[in-house]
Amino acid sequence: MTYEVKSLNEECGVFGIWGHPQAAQVTYFGLHSLQHRGQEGAGILTNDAGKLIRHRDTGLISEVFKNPANLEKLTGQAAIGHVRYATAGEASIDNIQPFHFKFYDMEFGLAHNGNLTNTKTLKKELEHNGAIFSSSSDTEILAHLIRRSHNPSFMGKVKEALNTVKGGFAYLLMMEDKLIAALDPNGFRPLSIGKMANGAIVVSSETCAFEVVGAEWIRDVKPGEVVIIDNSGIQYDTYTTDTQLAICSMEYIYFARPDSNIHGVNVHTARKRMGAQLAREFKHEADIVVGIPNSSLSAAMGFAEESGLPNEMGLIKNQYTQRTFIQPTQELREQGVRMKLSAVSGVVKGKRVVMIDDSIVRGTTSRRIVQLLKEAGATEVHVAIASPPLKYPCFYGIDIQTRRELIAANHSVEETRQIISADSLTYLSIDGLIDSIGLETNAPNGGLCVAYFDGKYPTPLYDYEEEYRRSLDEKVSFY
Repeated sequence: MTYEVKSLNEECGVFGIWGHPQAAQVTYFGLHSLQHRGQEGAGILTNDAGKLIRHRDTGLISEVFKNPANLEKLTGQAAIGHVRYATAGEASIDNIQPFHFKFYDMEFGLAHNGNLTNTKTLKKELEHNGAIFSSSSDTEILAHLIRRSHNPSFMGKVKEALNTVKGGFAYLLMMEDKLIAALDPNGFRPLSIGKMANGAIVVSSETCAFEVVGAEWIRDVKPGEVVIIDNSGIQYDTYTTDTQLAICSMEYIYFARPDSNIHGVNVHTARKRMGAQLAREFKHEADIVVGIPNSSLSAAMGFAEESGLPNEMGLIKNQYTQRTFIQPTQELREQGVRMKLSAVSGVVKGKRVVMIDDSIVRGTTSRRIVQLLKEAGATEVHVAIASPPLKYPCFYGIDIQTRRELIAANHSVEETRQIISADSLTYLSIDGLIDSIGLETNAPNGGLCVAYFDGKYPTPLYDYEEEYRRSLDEKVSFY
């Protein structure tokens, strides 16, 4: 597992293209833009006149394709690619996507962003009926469901399979003659469609990839939608009408790049508004604002503008710290903070500092950064978090699946403040978060999933429900 200062990871990112003579190369650049969504493995599968060709391996996209021959062999005018962080399945090459399935009458490639909540039930049923799995990833389930469907048409089989799997998913399916994109009924994970100057159609987990490859955004894939892309153009269809937008609020808080737009809202702008609202909810005196680089800098800007306090560079991130494959123990996390961050004594010495962060997971990192600032001479460190307290697991594609690892689930705000040695601790309210993101929708919670903060999940939890009930010793709450 890779070490990160932030102990929070999203499952992965997907990118697809149809109708470009250098599809693999474009996908490579697209995946570079999505590297923040997963660093454990990467792969690209191309379609060369119906022949599917794949290369995948563990590591960053630049490491997987360090040998130019690995990219050059991926010929064809269509491709799908994937960067992976494992929340379901082991971090082995068998689980690196895209998957490539070969049958006597057809073949297809498959890439998935998200996490299924009925994996155990479906896998047990499929294996009972003779299915053999070659990976431990939940992604493979969709392929088995498609092949075992008795629907006479292929798209009928796909729709039936999509209605069978539950949870969070954004799928890319590469066929011999088409590229299919599909999103879960709640749109937990983002997925957008763009168009290049030569007419090639691209699909990406985030719109930031469009800027890199020179594509223009067309629109977002809607919840419950299946999109078919082939030589005749784009066809939009649905596999279910039972939909309700509940996009993961952590995409806006932490995961997505600030230059991405999700459902019409720019991520950087949303984070600035979160920071401004946090400043309105903040009740303490201070001298300067310091954001933790890099994901908290936008919120720090908003906080500083609203409060009138100077926004200072009191923490410096070492951009050249190497990825290391080490176990994420508490001791190593604490050591790693000093490798990643340095406090600027000339900025913070003698100052009452508002330290802005996007979230607190275990509290280990926050405690070490507070210590860094105080060792550098800060007289007070007031921690302000641009999101509500993380109290509940996520089952739709984030690696928080137990309350035991969340400090806010086990300690009050005052107890957490003492643990991280801050002079004060302020979290953004849930209503403040929803208003700051500002999606134009009448859906519950402003079209956001905020279950990690209030424990109210927008869907049944299926295979996770009993485990979650035990952790709470009460019935799971739904809205």
